[in-house]
Amino acid sequence: MIPPTPGFAFRLLAQDGQARRGVLSTPHGDVETPTFMPVGTQGSVKTLTPAEVASTGARIVLGNTYHLMLRPGADAIARLGGLHAFTRWPHAMLTDSGGFQAYSLGAGSEASAEPRPLVGATEDGFTFKSHLDGSTHVLTPEEAVRVQGLIGADIQMQLDVCPPGDSPRPTVEAAVARTTRWARRALAATRPEGQALFGIVQGGCFADLRRAHAAELGALPFDGLALGGFSVGEPIERMLETLT
Repeated sequence: MIPPTPGFAFRLLAQDGQARRGVLSTPHGDVETPTFMPVGTQGSVKTLTPAEVASTGARIVLGNTYHLMLRPGADAIARLGGLHAFTRWPHAMLTDSGGFQAYSLGAGSEASAEPRPLVGATEDGFTFKSHLDGSTHVLTPEEAVRVQGLIGADIQMQLDVCPPGDSPRPTVEAAVARTTRWARRALAATRPEGQALFGIVQGGCFADLRRAHAAELGALPFDGLALGGFSVGEPIERMLETLT
């Protein structure tokens, strides 16, 4: 069994069939699972104070790496003491990797009359055109780790390839293979002590690909795994069938 990053642990409290109840321990407190994780795109949940978010019972918030690296910027957040100090959220925080933004921006911006995509992908990573000012930014697996290290959430995610939900199997297989290659690069990159790194399982709605990819990433020294590539255009019935 791979030892977790210090400060992290998962305890299984109860199980009924495939349903499980547990506790994820982080340096900023425990998170009971299953849990609802509010999205704080730029570090905070819109219209709510940290106290109001906590009053709902939420104990973990998701921050968006792509948006935070553009505004106010990862270096600025680091200078202010990291995302917890920046947002005054005292509980656990997780940042995504930017892979979903590569999917969503790949079709172009709805706010722009220009139809061309705002992101390009290569084996090295993604090249973004900022939706704010058009400036160019490169996000590689290593850069995603570095940026999330500066932002300073408890858990960061590896950079992954998220294909659209209606992608044919060869496209999904290629996304799975590249995500695994990027997983190894992310694990080899230096990140702050006490910050966990999760891998992201891809595979679309092909259950056999999902199982194989979960096993492949599970053999690597990640602190946990997430299921990526859902709710990206596939029928909800197919998503639920794959999940079960």
